[in-house]
Amino acid sequence: MTYITNGFTLKSWLLTKDHKRIALMYLIAVSVFFLLGGLYAAAIRLELLTPQSDLLESGSYNKVFTQHGVIMVFFFLIPAIPAVLGNFFLPIMIGAKDLALPRINLLSWYIYMIGGSLTLYALMQGGVDTGWTFYTPYSTTFSNGYVMAVGLGVFINGFSSILTGLNFIVTVHTMRAPGMTWFRLPLFVWANYATALVMILGTPVVAITILLLALERVGHIGIFDPSIGGDPILYQHLFWFYSHPAVYIMILPSMGVISELISNFSRKKIFGYEFIAFSSIAIAVFGFLVWGHHMFVSGQSMYAGMVFSFLTMVVAVPSAIKMFNWTATLYKGSVSYDTPMLYALGFMGLFLIGGLTGLFLGSMGLNVHLTDTYFIVAHFHYVMVGGTVMGYLGGIHYWWSKMTGKLYSEFWGKISAMLVFVGFNLTFFPQFILGYQGMPRRYAAYPEELQVLNIFSSAGASVLGLGLTLPVMYLTHSLIWGKKAPANPWMLPGLEWRIPSPPPTENFESTPVVTWEAYEFGEENGLDLDEARKRDLATV
Repeated sequence: MTYITNGFTLKSWLLTKDHKRIALMYLIAVSVFFLLGGLYAAAIRLELLTPQSDLLESGSYNKVFTQHGVIMVFFFLIPAIPAVLGNFFLPIMIGAKDLALPRINLLSWYIYMIGGSLTLYALMQGGVDTGWTFYTPYSTTFSNGYVMAVGLGVFINGFSSILTGLNFIVTVHTMRAPGMTWFRLPLFVWANYATALVMILGTPVVAITILLLALERVGHIGIFDPSIGGDPILYQHLFWFYSHPAVYIMILPSMGVISELISNFSRKKIFGYEFIAFSSIAIAVFGFLVWGHHMFVSGQSMYAGMVFSFLTMVVAVPSAIKMFNWTATLYKGSVSYDTPMLYALGFMGLFLIGGLTGLFLGSMGLNVHLTDTYFIVAHFHYVMVGGTVMGYLGGIHYWWSKMTGKLYSEFWGKISAMLVFVGFNLTFFPQFILGYQGMPRRYAAYPEELQVLNIFSSAGASVLGLGLTLPVMYLTHSLIWGKKAPANPWMLPGLEWRIPSPPPTENFESTPVVTWEAYEFGEENGLDLDEARKRDLATV
């Protein structure tokens, strides 16, 4: 019996310790949050069709963009790939039968649902108008919304991330199959391992920050509010010390997915495996050192700003290593443009733009002009949404047949991937120009001469929305009417492709022994490309 057919009762799912079922429950939950966050985004773009604040008045608009940010950042972008794809495939890819702490894994899902439900309740009751960053003194003095309830929801949700990260680290250290050495680990595992380190070290900081925020709001203790002796810059230091590493919680797992896709759909061993693996660890480490570049105009020391500006340039290096190595892997590869590969190539294009514009923002002089404008919004979305969402959708399509045992329509998959790429650029590229021309973010009204670019952006959002809606339709269709998937529909290497689709509850009948040798797919080693694609690098 597979993990799907082994009991359909609600109790069997709610009490399961099977990492695959927990991953599917996360998939449903994060999909609901993504839908809600998308609806708020649609309301924002509808409001910005006209220069006047005619659909939403300023207070309501503040709540809408805050709720969009809170839902997307804390309840979709951060948990999406680790909780869904990481939960499902990390144990299988290292030859384990489950995560090391299965009860903790189930607990993390319940904590996520409790935190998410509390946040949604607060947002539906009255909302929050502080922005998703909860900056003081807005959140401690001026806001009349449900700041405490939303903050508590985010606080609770943080424990879900900590438990997931702890589980990944323990599993990778203690449950690798015989022969699965560190430098035989799939790069997706390396990426999730690095992400887990950030989860464990960074999340407690934001939890403490939210707790201090609550103490000040309730007890009027002078921590952040300058009117009672607090320091608002302290809040920003604490918040961004977590929230910049949180960027890498969102993007590192996506980079792991892209490494798998680029290699496998080029039918070549990844170029510079060790460099990509160590660059993931380097990104996690450097991510804790650059938080101050969010605060160039906030009042921090000019000399501190110079240091953070330099470190911002340095942190671009490990990301550039990945981009160069992916490009080298594509070179002379036998590339097949299946749906997952289209998402991988789209990731590379969007992340390149997002990363390069980040260097603009890391420059202190330019940052003064661009900060708090739509340039920031565009950069953030190119990195976070263009990176994380493209990687997430690429991974979902890549492993969908393994997760469900069903095949989806490649035709509609390719149409969707192209619509997402085109729609995303139409939506957010005009915002770079808007920001450079001085349009501030978080404003419901703007000068009339900026309307044309805003119309382009809103039109692009409709294309993007269509591209994101199509997978819901054809993937749901595949669950009901899709053809049965073979164990290895892509004919690719890896332990996950050596077991049935969907996998049995125990993953492997017996513990696999990994005996592969590293070699490149391709004609240069005398292998026929089709035969090379069929050969596995591991034996079970």
